[in-house]
Amino acid sequence: MTFASTTGLSRSPLATNAKGRMRQVPIMASVRNNMITAIDVGANKTCCFIGLADDNGAVQVVGIGHQIAGGMNGGAVVAAGAVEMSIRGAVDLAENMAGQTTDQAVVGFAGGRPDSQSVTVEVAIAGHEVSDRDLDKAAAVGRAHHSREGREFLHVLPVGYALDGARGIRDPRSMFGSRLAVDLHLVDVEANPLHNLESCLNHVHLGMKDAVFPAYAAGLACLDADEMDQGVACIDMGAGTTSVALFAGGELVHAGVVPLGGQHVTHDIAYGLTTSNSYAERLKILHGNVLQSPSDDRECVDVPQIGEDEESALRIPRSMLIGIIRPRLDEIFEMLREVLDSSGQPRLVRRRAVLTGGACQLPGLGDRAASMLDMQVRLGRPVHVGGLAELTAGPAFSTCAGLLLCGARAAAQGRRGKHGGHLAASGAGPFGRVGRWLRENF
Repeated sequence: MTFASTTGLSRSPLATNAKGRMRQVPIMASVRNNMITAIDVGANKTCCFIGLADDNGAVQVVGIGHQIAGGMNGGAVVAAGAVEMSIRGAVDLAENMAGQTTDQAVVGFAGGRPDSQSVTVEVAIAGHEVSDRDLDKAAAVGRAHHSREGREFLHVLPVGYALDGARGIRDPRSMFGSRLAVDLHLVDVEANPLHNLESCLNHVHLGMKDAVFPAYAAGLACLDADEMDQGVACIDMGAGTTSVALFAGGELVHAGVVPLGGQHVTHDIAYGLTTSNSYAERLKILHGNVLQSPSDDRECVDVPQIGEDEESALRIPRSMLIGIIRPRLDEIFEMLREVLDSSGQPRLVRRRAVLTGGACQLPGLGDRAASMLDMQVRLGRPVHVGGLAELTAGPAFSTCAGLLLCGARAAAQGRRGKHGGHLAASGAGPFGRVGRWLRENF
């Protein structure tokens, strides 16, 4: 496996873009240091955002690229060449728009059978003032005691603290005590699928700075602070998977994934009506709905049949199309309900859900989700980043916007010398793993 250089634009005024072409790029170290790249690799599209971050973690998007994707199934790489091609195309478009090149990215990852658990670790601090080093030590203990062979952490997130038995502490730094207890939320995945995605990035000369659970990233982009404090489930409905992140007290408290998404609805339409996948997707977008209306039996749509000319298209009532769409979505919501029920969180923090992602935009989906999940439901869009054009400010781009926020906030915490574990991911890339090993052993 080859890793991208981290020397950046300062090595030469000529920089290589993701396609390997050479072009003149201005050397601006300050811009380079504040630049964050996010890549969301999905089953239907790959999206790349390049943003500039300020010292407080706020982000302004300066480059956008998205490309039709292939080669992903269930959040995992199944055709590396197709994945690499879509990444290369999306990154090239974003670089051209930003006028900058990039060599590392924060990446969304929902594959590898994510598992979520909450643990508490205690460390002795011998009566001195709690420091970042103590918090890093607690995170390292959590990793060491709960790591599993063949799996790698995406997130090790502090969600609460206690000092000498006194709980409810939001930030123990600068406080004194003898025993520090840290409640951690851990999200880990199978290592090999994550490394396969990292390898695809490496082959287009990009390093994986961090890997982030998609619904967690989408939550940072879409959720209101009060929602996160009172309790909310962010449900990111992608093409190949549907991921959910449950927040309470302002922190992630559970994460899970359902291996079904909008692509499965499209396949059901294609098989049920004997048409192509591309036309099934068109039918879903133009005529799809989740709720029946009295007029659906009277309104008809034409469906070209595979291998036949357009004149012999099958004419069906719209109610038949809805009758194919709804059962699959009901299955997804039933599986989501099981994920939320398994969280161990009280019903009080599971009263509200925010739907986002490209597959959440079918008419009537919010009402059906509210009924199936027994929750208040609203549609979520990326509202916490600036610079998004109208076409990229919708639910389909929430995860990519959230990945920018993950990278920017982690960088802001690093500049302030603060403990970065509660915002960033694990440091899944090669350089992150080296840094993590150094912190844990020295």
